[in-house]
Parts: sequence; structure tokens; C-alpha cells
Amino acid sequence: MPCSPAANRVTRPDHGAGDGEAAHFRALESLYASAPINAKFPSRLQIEAPGVARIDFVVDESVYHAAGAAHGTSYFKMLDDAAFYACNSLVTDRFLLTTAFNLLFTRPIKAGPVVAHGRWISGRKRVFVADASLVDGDGEEVARGTGTFMRSSFALSGLAGYAAERA
Repeated sequence: MPCSPAANRVTRPDHGAGDGEAAHFRALESLYASAPINAKFPSRLQIEAPGVARIDFVVDESVYHAAGAAHGTSYFKMLDDAAFYACNSLVTDRFLLTTAFNLLFTRPIKAGPVVAHGRWISGRKRVFVADASLVDGDGEEVARGTGTFMRSSFALSGLAGYAAERA
């Protein structure tokens, strides 16, 4: 995924170090896995580095629309999640919320593996911006999106999926 110059200057606004940072990443991955929606969209989140997230999933015919390709809900969910977790990897105290998301569909997704790549672009205090792309099994970009996310009133430590991993 091409990255903007801002994406190359990752400044961690609110981060742990070493083992604390890794524990935060694993706790976010656990939180993602615990979300009930993911029973409908089986997938695996990996937070690769501060501000960088990856989601692997497989598209099958169960998410097709009437014309025989993946419905837009699949695109949106994976793009939003990848961008969201890229941003939340930089925040250790609060759950973020999506405030806006724009996406561009570039080609239909057929059955097979797809990877969502998310990368934090900017924001250090309350609002964060990230972009994400979907790449199919042939290495072709099939969609791209940009989202804005803000801190919520929900403490990460109070969320069962996150707290279970941190314990």
C-alpha cells in the first residue's frame, strides 16, 4: 500500500514501550476477536507496529450481492476496522469511535483471500485520521478508504475483550 509522507513520520501520541506496547497490541487483537460482529465476518487482526494494522479474511459466496460479488458491507467493515485499529494502537486509555469514513470501490471482490491494510496518518489528541486499502489474493487493490476517529468515553480497560488479554 502506498503511504503518504505523513504516514512515514509516525509519532506516537499515547503509547507504551516494549512489553507494554506489545501487551496493548495483543489486547486490541483480543478485543477485535471478541466482537460479536466478527462471527458474521470471520477475520484475524494483527497490529504489526504502532499505527499499522492488518486484517486477513476470506470472501465467500455468503457475502455476495445478487450480481455475484462481495456486498459493500464487507468492504466497509474491513476498511473501517483496519483504519480504526491502526489508530487505536496509538491510544492506550480509550476506545476510539468512527466519526466519518469515505471509501472508493475500485473492483469487485470475488471468493478468495483478502487483506485490509490500515495506516495512521495524523492526529495526536482527540481526532485521528487513517487510511486503509483492501488487496485481493492476486495482489490487486480492490478498495481504499479514509476515516476519522475520536476518543470515546469508553475506557479500554473496562471492555471485557481487552481486559481479559491484559490480565
